[in-house]
Amino acid sequence: MDVLICGAGPAGLTLAIDLARRGVAFRLIDKLDEPLHGSKGKGIQPRSLEVFEDLGFVDRIVALGGHYPLQREYQEDGSHRDTDISVDVHPTPGEPYTLPVMVPQFLTERALRDRLLELGHRPQSGCELLGFEQDDQGVTARVITHGREEIIRSRYLVATDGGRSFVRHALNIGFPGKTLGVRGLVADVLLTGLTRDFWHRFNEADMTRQIAFCPLAGTEMFQILAPVPLEGDVDLSVEGLSKMMAERIGRRDIHIQSVFWASAFTMSARLADRYREGRVFLVGDAAHVHPPTGGQGLNTSVQDAYNLGWKLAAVIAGAPESLLDSYEEERRPIAEGMLGLSTKLLEAHKRGELRRGRDARQLDLAYPESSLTLERPARTEGLLAGDRAPDALVRGSAGAAQRLFSLFKGPHWTLLGYRVDPTLVAIRPGLHIHTFGHRDELIDDAGQFAAAYALSPGDWVLVRPDGYVGAIVHSSDATALEPYLQNVGLDVQRGDPV
Repeated sequence: MDVLICGAGPAGLTLAIDLARRGVAFRLIDKLDEPLHGSKGKGIQPRSLEVFEDLGFVDRIVALGGHYPLQREYQEDGSHRDTDISVDVHPTPGEPYTLPVMVPQFLTERALRDRLLELGHRPQSGCELLGFEQDDQGVTARVITHGREEIIRSRYLVATDGGRSFVRHALNIGFPGKTLGVRGLVADVLLTGLTRDFWHRFNEADMTRQIAFCPLAGTEMFQILAPVPLEGDVDLSVEGLSKMMAERIGRRDIHIQSVFWASAFTMSARLADRYREGRVFLVGDAAHVHPPTGGQGLNTSVQDAYNLGWKLAAVIAGAPESLLDSYEEERRPIAEGMLGLSTKLLEAHKRGELRRGRDARQLDLAYPESSLTLERPARTEGLLAGDRAPDALVRGSAGAAQRLFSLFKGPHWTLLGYRVDPTLVAIRPGLHIHTFGHRDELIDDAGQFAAAYALSPGDWVLVRPDGYVGAIVHSSDATALEPYLQNVGLDVQRGDPV
């Protein structure tokens, strides 16, 4: 077997889907007997929607949830004001998804599991990792499933086992950071007395009395969110939550009927010292934890897995092992920035000023310093190597409209040429080549491609399987593409791609 994935949350499921569509042999295990039943994370950011489009189920997951409602902030004098949690931005040709979507985590995981099942796989529940050892050829893991022990041999082990990661502890990888002096309560409940067209917020600037009720899209429930004392037990029952609500807002017209799921947790911001130890990788919460105020955690975890998946598949198919070093190189700085953003938004939340801007949508995340970026000649403006590759609506020579995202969709690399000689780059497995120009395959009638990519005649743009620009090279330097393509496993002599 090629890959053992430990932990079947959003990160583990995303990695499994990506490996499954590439034909990689893997096994996904989770020590829990049942999937998560709560809405630990509920915000899907625009960049993650693009990932889910590529993986084949974006419309399905959006249909499970809905857009965020306006926030209704109640004042001490009985008045209220309505605000939007996100700055409203309309979709553009280059950015088809611009606003976050609310999908409770248990529904997100359900959609991920359904997609994985369509690809012929399912997680193995109730299977706990007891220990592992690694050597130059692979990892030997010891697991137990309902009392039965088993040895699993794989080429790689990926830990998607959460903030208390067993794998990270076993590797003795440091997890420095700090607790943030805030303990939060989150509960999914059925209640009466509040309308579902607002996110109801009370005592916003008072961390001892603050409480909010968010209607959970795709369900009949509300999510209660509130800071609670750092010490002592928290009563998460109907009676306990009702008492807290009465003490904080004094309203007797709101009645909690049942509690579906509830948790009290201390907020921290921590980042693993490293993401890789030999043949073992940390992904998602195993590598970083953060306050939930930025709506970043689940999304960052999904994108960790999306970054690692194609690299594992490429190396398993014969690409140089060094390609895997780029996972930590690219993703750890992203997590570091995410922790800073989430912490900043937590401070705004304490002041009753929470509002998420463009930086929360993750569309501007990029890998400009990555070893996988190439520019010949170097560019100083417009689209750069390492940037997210924009979408655009173009026309095929046969007359039908075509989106670039449709051309990118799938496990392959994509090479776009603008007024080029198409014979300059050899066709090979795993690389799709499309050209723009007179009598070429694609036509940019509306100028959307030109506006988004800002290319000169003779330019080539190489788009990675995860939708980022790997290289921008002029035809006069087209020979520089060959060693790049070989280093990511796209050799002309290579067999069928993974």
